[in-house]
Amino acid sequence: MPFHIRETDQADWQSLSRGQHTVFTCKQLRKFGISYATVRANIAARRWQRVHRGVVALFSGPLPREARLAAALLYAEFPAALSHRTAAQEWGWLSADDEPVHVTVPFGTSAVPQKGVVVHRSRAFRHTVVSHDPPRTSRADTVIDLATAEPDEAAAERTLLTIASANRVGADEIRARLAARPAYRYSAALDRAVRLLSEGLTSMLEARYFLDVERAHGIPRARRQVPVHAFGRRLLEDCSYEGIGVPLIVRLDGRAYHSDAETAFRDRRRDNNAELSGTARRVYGWQDVDRAPCAVAREVVTVLRREGWQGPTRRCRRCLGP
Repeated sequence: MPFHIRETDQADWQSLSRGQHTVFTCKQLRKFGISYATVRANIAARRWQRVHRGVVALFSGPLPREARLAAALLYAEFPAALSHRTAAQEWGWLSADDEPVHVTVPFGTSAVPQKGVVVHRSRAFRHTVVSHDPPRTSRADTVIDLATAEPDEAAAERTLLTIASANRVGADEIRARLAARPAYRYSAALDRAVRLLSEGLTSMLEARYFLDVERAHGIPRARRQVPVHAFGRRLLEDCSYEGIGVPLIVRLDGRAYHSDAETAFRDRRRDNNAELSGTARRVYGWQDVDRAPCAVAREVVTVLRREGWQGPTRRCRRCLGP
């Protein structure tokens, strides 16, 4: 069934259609003079399609991601913002998928979850949203939302550490957001994770080394980003066990290989400096820590013992097996 937009409304219609990727609420269509009968007729003829209750796409066929996001926000009604996994995808941290769209709305809003949309309510909504198109939760709030959605404290702490460190979301940024939304789950675990971030965990590899190698096996936590002076240059070592009296450096290399001369030069300087100072060193990459953290732990403990440390260690769940 054809429909007609008044000439005086054409500019508004085109702007709204572009901004919402040709997805409208029935209320919006009614304001442009398009009746419910016209909507029903076009849906019945399969020219249009109902996406959610009260939300219609004015085209047939699969919905592009942009249209799916617009439809979810329109269903939740203003104000609403993309959040949780969907916001993480929009920030570029996770790959886009066809899973339900996560949106957050102010506490007390009437929207309820339905197929294709997960609705979250927040008392701190006005503190969490940043101006984007489409609107989404801030980087720090997205990290917090992903962490608080976990089933237990350990998983929440792990998620905050790994997501924040992998995507350079700083401890101060997260701490400020937590202060603005004090009634959050797993507060002790998240506060502990933020403190660890502030003490020098700067990448997902470093976070995984701390969680799966050190903490899981009872190895004392190394000092992070320790400055060393080598041949007139100031460099940083990832992990140093000098604090427990052991001259051991653990270097965490997130690259498969050194692709630039400056990085290779820096690492040679660090290696030579360690050799000259009599400091033992181990180098681990992502595959080592991800696939064999127990083997890494055994090697680190071997060096610690050789150098005189006699503290207790433990076997983790992976060591014990199924």
